[in-house]
Amino acid sequence: MVEKDESSPGGISEEEAAQYDRQIRLWGLEAQKRLRASRVLLVGLRGLGAEVAKNLILAGVRGLTLLDHQQVSPEDSRAQFLIPAGSQGRNRAEASLERAQSLNPMVEVRADPESVESKPSEFFTQFDAVCLTCCSKEAMVRINQICHKNGVKFFSGDVFGYHGFMFCDLGLHEFVEEKPKVAKGSSGLEDGPEAKRARLEAPETTMVKKQLQFCPLREALAVQARGEEAAAALQKTAPDYFLLHVLLSFRSQVGRDPCPLRAPQDSALLLRLRREVLQGLGVTPQLLPEQFHSFCFSEMAPVCAVLGGVLGQEVVKALSHRDPPHNNFFFFDGVRGQGVVERLGPPPK
Repeated sequence: MVEKDESSPGGISEEEAAQYDRQIRLWGLEAQKRLRASRVLLVGLRGLGAEVAKNLILAGVRGLTLLDHQQVSPEDSRAQFLIPAGSQGRNRAEASLERAQSLNPMVEVRADPESVESKPSEFFTQFDAVCLTCCSKEAMVRINQICHKNGVKFFSGDVFGYHGFMFCDLGLHEFVEEKPKVAKGSSGLEDGPEAKRARLEAPETTMVKKQLQFCPLREALAVQARGEEAAAALQKTAPDYFLLHVLLSFRSQVGRDPCPLRAPQDSALLLRLRREVLQGLGVTPQLLPEQFHSFCFSEMAPVCAVLGGVLGQEVVKALSHRDPPHNNFFFFDGVRGQGVVERLGPPPK
C-alpha cells in the first residue's frame, strides 16, 4: 500500500493529489477527502459487482470489502472482467482481489469469502456505505433495516438480461449542489461588447446546501394500487418496477436467477409469477408484455457497464455529499436503451 502523508495540505499526499487530480478539479478537495475517509462493503462479484468495484476503487475510497461466498462459474466469463481465466471453482471475491487491487494501490481492497446471510448486524455498521448485488429480497430488506437504523448509506442493484435496477436509502441525506448565481439587473443594454463578453464568460456559481429524506426498501416495495389515486399513480410507474417484483419473487422461490440452460421451465415460471405478483399489487398483468421473459436471462455486459456506472456514481455522490442523489430507484431498459429515476414509497415526512 502507498503510505499517505497526513501532514500534507488538506490531508492529501502528493501521490494522491496526482492520482485524483481530475476528480479534485471536478468535485473539489473536500469531496475527495470525504471519499478518502470512507469504507464500503460490496456484496456480490458478478458482472455488475465488478463494474461497481472498479468505479469505487478508481474514485479513491479508503477501503473496499468484496464479499461473495459463491464459486466462479463459466457464466462469470461473460461480464466479470476482474476474474482471471482459469479461475473456475475458486471463490469469486478472492479470485477478483488481485485485479481489483491493481486498479489503485492507494485503496485498501480485501476479500471476504463468507455468505452475507451469515453476517451479524454489527458487521454492517463498520462501513460508511453498503452496496448489495445478487441478494434475495429478504436479505436486502433485512440489511437495509440495519443500515437505515444506524445511519449507513444503503444501495442495492442487479442486472437481469437487458434490464437493471438500482435502489438507494440514504436516510436523511444532506448534500451541496452547485448553482449559478442570480445575475444582477443589467443596464438595459442587450447588445454591445460588454453584453457579448458576459454571455461568453462562465457564470459565477455558489454552493447551496440541501437535504432529502429517503424511505427504506420495505416501504418502497410495498406500494399497492389501493384507491383511485394510488391505482392511477401505479399505472404511470415504469414497467421495470413491476418486473423487479417478478424477478425478486423468482429469486426467492428458486434460489437463483433465470438461467439460459433452463429457459423453457424458467420462462413458464416467470409468466405465472407475472400474473400472481402483479395481481397481488392490484395492477393488471398486461403491464408487462407477454414476451417479457425473453429479455431476463443472464447478465448482459453492456447493461452491467451502464448500471455499474450509475450505481458507482451514486455511491460516490452519497459519500462525498456532493450533488443531488437519485431518490430512490433507477431502472434501465436495455431493449429500449432508456433509463428512468422513480421515487416510490410513502411521501416524505
